[in-house]
Order: sequence, then C-alpha cells, then structure tokens
Amino acid sequence: MQTKGIRLTERIIPIPASLSPEAQSALGLEPPLGRTIWPPLEDKAAWHASIARVNGEWEALLRESTRSLPVRVELGAIAGVRTYVAEPQEIPPQNQDKALLYFHGGGLVIMGGECVRHFAAMEAAATRCRVYAVDYRNPPDDPYPAALEDGVAVYRDLLRAYPAAKLVISGVSGGGNLAAAVPLKLRDLGIELPGAIGLFTPEVDLTESGDTFHTNRDIDVILPQGLPALNALYADGHDLRDPYVSPLFGDFSRGFPPTFIQSGTRDLLLSNSVRMHRALRRAGIPAELHLGEAMPHGGFGGAPEDRELREEFLRFLARTVAWAPA
Repeated sequence: MQTKGIRLTERIIPIPASLSPEAQSALGLEPPLGRTIWPPLEDKAAWHASIARVNGEWEALLRESTRSLPVRVELGAIAGVRTYVAEPQEIPPQNQDKALLYFHGGGLVIMGGECVRHFAAMEAAATRCRVYAVDYRNPPDDPYPAALEDGVAVYRDLLRAYPAAKLVISGVSGGGNLAAAVPLKLRDLGIELPGAIGLFTPEVDLTESGDTFHTNRDIDVILPQGLPALNALYADGHDLRDPYVSPLFGDFSRGFPPTFIQSGTRDLLLSNSVRMHRALRRAGIPAELHLGEAMPHGGFGGAPEDRELREEFLRFLARTVAWAPA
C-alpha cells in the first residue's frame, strides 16, 4: 500500500542571507553524528567501542571551546552519582542562592564522561550560576531507567541545600528528555518541583513520530536523520510511549513547572518542541517556545543567534525564579 503524502522534487535548500556570517558558516558543515552507523543492539563490545570513539572526538572539540572560560569545575559524587559542579568566577547576588541541574545531550547514550565537564563549564558561564551537571549512567550497560534514577537522586540531594523554588532543571537534546522526565517522576513521587525547566531542542519523543522527522530529514546539518538505534538501546525493550521514556506523552494536567523550550526551523526535532509546547499549554502550564531561523539541532555553535536565544532563557528565568537578568 502506497503511503499518502507529498512527493518532493530534488532541490537545493539555500542558506538564508539574513543569518549572521557565523550561522551561515555553520550551515555549511558536514553532519558530525547523524550518519553514524551504529552496531547491532546485542553487540555490547561494539557499542562500547563506538561510544568511546565518539566521546573522544567530542571531548577534543569541547576542550578547545572551554579552555579560556572563567569557570572552576570539579568532579564529585552526589547521592552516589558522578556529577560535575561548575562555578563561574563571578556569580551575581541574585543567583547566589540558586542552582541549575543540567543534563547533557548525546541521545541518552553518548557524550558522557569528560564531555560533561566541558558542558558544565559552558552552562555555568552562560547562566552565571552554580551548575550541577549529571554524568548519568548510559547504555549499553545501564539502559533506562538508570539515567532517570540518577537525575532524581541528584535532585533530591540538592534539596538539602536549596529550596525547590530556587532550583532550575535544564537539558539539551537527550538531556532535554531527562529534564522533562525527571520532573514527571518527582511529581509522581510527591517531591516538590523545581522553579523552572529549560528544554533545548529536546528529544522528548523516542517514537520519532513528529512531522519534522520527515520534513527536516537531510536538512538538519547536525542531526540529518533520527536515532532509532540509540532510542532502542536506551529504552531496552520498554514502551517508547511511556512518559518516563518519552515525556511528550506525559499527563501535564497534574502539574509541571514553567517551561522554556528552544528549537530551530531546520531542527530535525522541531516537532518535539512544538508538540511539547502545545501539550503544556493545553494543561495550563506556563510555557514559552522560541525558534531560531534556519537553526539546526543544537544551534549554530555560538553564533549571535545562539546568544540571543540564551538571553531569552535568562529573561525567562528572571521572570520565573528571580534570576539575575541578562
């Protein structure tokens, strides 16, 4: 049976001249990850090798990006979970009593270990507050629900030092999955929720059922195709529509923190952000959706457009949790 839809003609998608030179340059890059051929699910040794190779490549790139940041980062254990604590040299008075719990990207499988140290430094520099970046457990050895359990454990421990209203949870891509799933789990456990949530191009639907998984395929220069192999490895046989696995399908009418969502018009995961925003708004949850013109998954790598959206997030935090304004 032929699938109903729109048949596309071959065409070139031009780079918009309205973008900054930095953003235009980013749109000319080769995809760093999206065309990777992943091993069979049952081959753990091959997965370990692939993950180590990808993590090493990304760690080398990130090291250069954070070398000169005025941030101190230390690795510790919070509730038995590896966590990088990053603190900028200068923290505004309004942020002294607040903290950010951060979940890194990487499809819930890659970019752990030393990569998290650099993500922590970048987040601390950008948000001007103390950041707790969770180096959550990953497949193939520790599939779902290990990462979710790690996030909940660290948050519960942070409540000993911070009131819930002074905590913010954020995450990028796969980390955006956890940044949405952890509050759902906290709520269901009867634990007080954080003051705000930041979801950056979040991977909140592991079924990859959104429209832009088709319309933005091969257009997103960072993530040109979906990640069904990583999704299956992470879920480890669990229902992909389980709200703790794909938080898009959660019941937000029972409560959820004010949420900032960011994506771009060329992001393969744009539909995730659009649908998450609508799900929250239908439930009466304060939520903002911010899109970058022609922006791919994860942004332009530090272009002015990225900084503009980051400033929007800081303004959102200023309104919701009295964060220092941008």
